[in-house]
Amino acid sequence: MLRSRIATLVLLLAAPTLSLAGDGKKTQGTDQGQIAAFVRSYCFECHGNGNSEGEIDLGNLNADALRGDADLARELIQVLDDREMPPEDEPQPSVDQREKILATLHPILQQAVANSRSQRTASIRRMNRFQYNNAVIDLFKLKCIVFTLPERAMRAHGNYFNPESGKMPETVTVGNRPLGKSQMIEPRLAGVAAFPQDLRAEHGYDTQGDHLSLSPLLMDEFLKLGQSITQSPDFNAKRVGIWKSFFQPPAKAVDTESSVRDRIQSFLTRAFRRPANPDEVDRYSQFVLDSIAREIDFTEAMKSVAAATIASPRFLYLYDHQKSALSDVTSATRGSSNRGTSDGMGQPIDDIELASRLSFFLWGSLPDETLLSLAAEGKLSQPDVLNQQIDRLLKHQKLKRFCDSFPSQWLQLDRIISSVPNKENFADFYFSKYRVSMHMMMEPLLLFETVLIEDLPITQLIDSDFTYRSAKLEYAYGSLKSESAKQAGGGVTVLNFRRVPVTDRRVGGVITNTAVMTMTSGPERTQPITRGAWVAGVIFNDPPDPPPADVPPLAEKPIGGEEKLTLRQRLAAHRERADCRGCHEQIDPLGFALENFDPVGKWRDAYENGAKIDMSGELFRQYPFTDVIEFKDAVLANQDRFCRALAGHLLSFALARELRPADHLVIDQITDAVAADDYKMQTLIRQIILSESFRTRS
Repeated sequence: MLRSRIATLVLLLAAPTLSLAGDGKKTQGTDQGQIAAFVRSYCFECHGNGNSEGEIDLGNLNADALRGDADLARELIQVLDDREMPPEDEPQPSVDQREKILATLHPILQQAVANSRSQRTASIRRMNRFQYNNAVIDLFKLKCIVFTLPERAMRAHGNYFNPESGKMPETVTVGNRPLGKSQMIEPRLAGVAAFPQDLRAEHGYDTQGDHLSLSPLLMDEFLKLGQSITQSPDFNAKRVGIWKSFFQPPAKAVDTESSVRDRIQSFLTRAFRRPANPDEVDRYSQFVLDSIAREIDFTEAMKSVAAATIASPRFLYLYDHQKSALSDVTSATRGSSNRGTSDGMGQPIDDIELASRLSFFLWGSLPDETLLSLAAEGKLSQPDVLNQQIDRLLKHQKLKRFCDSFPSQWLQLDRIISSVPNKENFADFYFSKYRVSMHMMMEPLLLFETVLIEDLPITQLIDSDFTYRSAKLEYAYGSLKSESAKQAGGGVTVLNFRRVPVTDRRVGGVITNTAVMTMTSGPERTQPITRGAWVAGVIFNDPPDPPPADVPPLAEKPIGGEEKLTLRQRLAAHRERADCRGCHEQIDPLGFALENFDPVGKWRDAYENGAKIDMSGELFRQYPFTDVIEFKDAVLANQDRFCRALAGHLLSFALARELRPADHLVIDQITDAVAADDYKMQTLIRQIILSESFRTRS
């Protein structure tokens, strides 16, 4: 585990032969002495002088390793900045000492990043199922969906989503398929079955390239899928927007060969997201002409071309480097999606690639004609043009796809689908054959959409002064319901949510809503460790390492004389193990800060045994709190840290890969720019797009 290597880095920093110069001019001296003294004072007790806590051996190491391991350098800075090291029961450096050591380490990280740039490789990735559905809809301009997508947690009624207006309606009507029946049946292509849902990567989202391979078996399925789409009885002039311009036979007075070539060239350009080359146009056009010569119907011949196009690796794959496309596709179809080329790394992407990155980030689909035209003319990367296009994409209806994909994965809301609180203890959670979780998961999603559309500060995601509630959801909040709860609309299959002010700061934001509280609890009790890990990973983008395999889980109900103990007391035993202590020091305060919320998110002051709940703690060993409002204040006192975390989530989602140390330097720049504009949400997204990481091959 990366974190377990920190002590190794500590020794490297103390090694007398190591030069600490970020610019190549400094040598051993004051900085080296300060680091060596820091290590001896605060690290050797556990990881030196013959001790090897956590199975860390600090002997006989290569002093040059630090400059060649940017990941390690960045991690050391993080654990010192977050006050995760030294452990809380060991002597602590002063604020001045910690600041000095961090100031020394930052240039080292920059040098390590510079040294690692030449080691990068370009990767390619396949569209995930969500993006494939969107891309096929946009390519054919379908007036329906291709197949049903359960991963779309929220379905809109009445076209409430209008980003161009810059305002969310006071009342929105939505639906929810994963937890309800088929109340959200949408027009779709009959006879088309979706391929399996793509799994989320361990470190991120379902856009991650290392999980989006293309095996020979899946390649065969894409061939069948393309045929089933174009042969669907619903694939006709009524549903297909390009039917007349592509599938309908040309007039008798029009030269068939010229018409076919023109149609194919335009179609392939949109499908492959770049100008179609003559060889491709020749191959596809000749197929159609040969088919017509064999007296095959013109429309059927064009359908065959369309089916082949949407099964082509050039359609399915997103490339970092078009020149390597053919070799990469060959490797990918053999089951190695993460291979690539090392030439040209670190160079700016061209306008064609920029168009695709923009559209797949914000629209989850192909670039439209405007983006492709600007890219073909070499104008898209011009600062004024690019900013205009970012504005256009943020105001377009297709932005709903970003809202349907990113926030639910960022917040891990799919976990609520498997939440099953005990029916005897939490009977109100269930009604008829439905669950309140249908309503719960809508609240944070609508909050995110509002913050984005209205360009509000991202701090509203932590402590909002408004929210969206249905009548059933208000009832689920119990004593924390809003003052205007009686006026809110409700429903079962179609859910009416009304915007209401938040006057009680115990609720509001994405942390303390009932969805998160429920999905991070077990059937019988809350799970502070799970809640703390969720906060660490989602809010601060610093998920803890998995627990050791030999640590037994805490029983749902008290056993062995634990009936009178608080949950904090029952969990204390987990902190006694040396290999558990570090993570528990990180996540326990975050989890117990939410302990006043029961397993379905209702407020409580005591446990069932009468013991008073103690949720006090300290954030980053620097910000003490005694209640959940003070906890939110502590998080808001670290708004730059939250901004960096959210920027990291967005950047990983946009780039479809795990972040590297160089990206974290970029994130620092993004955070500075966003902070200068009052932490506005759209400013954050804009800075992601304008960043070096987004606009270079990596």
